[in-house]
Amino acid sequence: MAHEKQLKWEGEASAELKGPKAEQVWPLLEDFFGLHKWFPTLTTCLLALASKARRGCVRFCTGFKTPVDQRSDRNKDQEKVNWTKQKLLVVRKDAGCTIVWKYEVEPVEGWKLEDVDLFIGTGLQVMASRMEASLYNPEIKPGDKSGKVDKLLGL
Repeated sequence: MAHEKQLKWEGEASAELKGPKAEQVWPLLEDFFGLHKWFPTLTTCLLALASKARRGCVRFCTGFKTPVDQRSDRNKDQEKVNWTKQKLLVVRKDAGCTIVWKYEVEPVEGWKLEDVDLFIGTGLQVMASRMEASLYNPEIKPGDKSGKVDKLLGL
């Protein structure tokens, strides 16, 4: 029997920011390699392909937890290193202030499509909340690892 190639999983997540205007949020998003500023647990977020942040460039990120990590009972004594490569497809400065992440991934052993949807959707909501908070609260700085941001946001 021939080995069949699995289809890729595709999805989309969005987060509407209620207070800020798009022109306030875009400078935060345009820093394509600054994802660690919104997810302080990331240990790496750097350029992997291309010469600068523009359409088609790829970033490499490590140091995040996934829903599968949280429910896995195997290898508790071994630290798992998760990584991802993410490609910038388009930057649109449309009216309104909604962040949309579209994704396409190959199926991963131990995951379900619902895990990917939850992971990306939750991550996007957290990032949007942190961006909103940083725009309106001078105490909150992008990349703060003290936990102050999450406490203020109730995360």
